[in-house]
This record gives sequence, C-alpha cells and structure tokens, in this order.
Amino acid sequence: MKVNEIFYSLQGEGVFTGTAAIFVRLAGCNLHCDFCDTKHEDYTIFTEEEIVKAISDYPAKHVVITGGEPTLQLTHSLVDRLHEVGKFVQIETNGSIALDTDLERSINWITCSPKTIPVKIQRMNEIKVVYQGQDMEPYEKIATAYECFCSLQPCDVNDEIKNENNLTAAIGYIKSHPRWRLSLQTHKIINIR
Repeated sequence: MKVNEIFYSLQGEGVFTGTAAIFVRLAGCNLHCDFCDTKHEDYTIFTEEEIVKAISDYPAKHVVITGGEPTLQLTHSLVDRLHEVGKFVQIETNGSIALDTDLERSINWITCSPKTIPVKIQRMNEIKVVYQGQDMEPYEKIATAYECFCSLQPCDVNDEIKNENNLTAAIGYIKSHPRWRLSLQTHKIINIR
C-alpha cells in the first residue's frame, strides 16, 4: 500500500475529537480539492504486515485510516488484521467510491466528508461537511438518508479573514439547523499533528 505517513496523535475533528489515535494516511486521491493539506505524491510502500507492525508501537486502540482517499487502497484483510490486534478502525472518506459490502460492514466507523454528490458508499456513521457557505440541501438529504452524526467544519483556506467568515457562517447555519454540530480542526488550534 502507498502510505503517506503513520503517526500518533489526537483525533482533531468530528465525533472523536480529543481521542488518542494512530493515523494511517494513505497516498493518492481521486479528487483534487484546492484546500487539501495532504501531499499525495509523497509515499512509501508498506505491506499490510508492516502497517500493523508500525501501529503496534502505540498504546491507542483507535486507528484512523485517512488520505488522500483511503478507499482507493483499503482492503478487507488490512481491516481484519487491525481487528485481530484489538484495534477500532475508523476511515475518513470523501464517499465518492463504493466499498465492497463486506469491507464496508467490517469498518467500525465511517466518516464521510463528501466533496461530490451523490455519495457512493452505502453506510456512514458521520457526515462532516467542509463548509464554505455552500448550498447545504444535498448534504441535508444525505444526513436524513443515513441518519448519522452531522458536523460542519469551517474550511481552512489559509486566510484569516476568510476563515473567520467561514466560521461565522457555519455557526449561523448550525444555530438555524441544530441537527448539525460544529467540528473545528482542533489539532491546528492546539498546534499538534
């Protein structure tokens, strides 16, 4: 598998904010969002055994497989191996690629941050919308269809004024639509990886 990095930190976003987690960031993505902060071209080839060995050095049970877009490489055998060593497996996906039904069922928690509509995954536990003031109707329909946790995350565009505007707009939307909750990139706020 093409692995961008494996590191240990706290989950900074969404429902599991503040949870100690081992991050497996896979390289490559089928989308090219202008606000993405992952360097997709940098990677090292790891076997599944090497990934499991690399995460075994950390005491956390929570593993976050992210990217890029993890569904381009994720396998049922990797998820099974992680479960065999007692790990809880969360993926963060853009939802644009359908997963095999058995693989989808084996993942403990699916966080979908859709960048294209419609989403192709069949199950999600959490929808996390990167918010820039866009029309929320398609995301409202996804949230209703999947009956999942709903988070709005103000988009970080590396511009203090625009970021403040995105935050203010997200707060306003949430106050008017209380099924949504605010997700901040707390890892950036407290300056951890």
